[in-house]
Amino acid sequence: MSRTIKHLLIGGLTIMTIGVPTVTTANENDFKLTIVNPRNLYDPTPNGYSTAVIAPRGARVAYISGQGGQDGTGALSPDFAVQVEQAYANLRTALDALGAKPDQVAKLTVFVVDHDMSKLEVLTSNVKKMFGEALPAQTLIPVPKLAIDPMLFEVEAVVVLE
Repeated sequence: MSRTIKHLLIGGLTIMTIGVPTVTTANENDFKLTIVNPRNLYDPTPNGYSTAVIAPRGARVAYISGQGGQDGTGALSPDFAVQVEQAYANLRTALDALGAKPDQVAKLTVFVVDHDMSKLEVLTSNVKKMFGEALPAQTLIPVPKLAIDPMLFEVEAVVVLE
């Protein structure tokens, strides 16, 4: 390895380690998500989401894969509302496995097959039921189909762990 490259690597490592914060004792409030809904933007809370969510400094982040509406046996109802309710139950199970609560979810991405406005009420009521006032940031992506043909809905989450 050339001398120049070696100095660049050592210098880069030095700079990276200088920026590492020292360990401090955290209290419970240090791990709370900060929800941001600017007043000069449309208020998204009636629709079951927040504009932005800030994760606390130093928090660990977990990513939950898309949860569909399959029950414990893998069966899918043909009914959109039933699939959405089951998908959020599956998301809750995944959160429980992480030792996390819904108020630790910073971001949701939902995928809806053949989305139309009639499906919004089902989506909104399920999100509000699970998250209450701690509405995560959320993006809805209409899609023509999902991984399995009878799937009509899928939700994935970004979770901030304590």
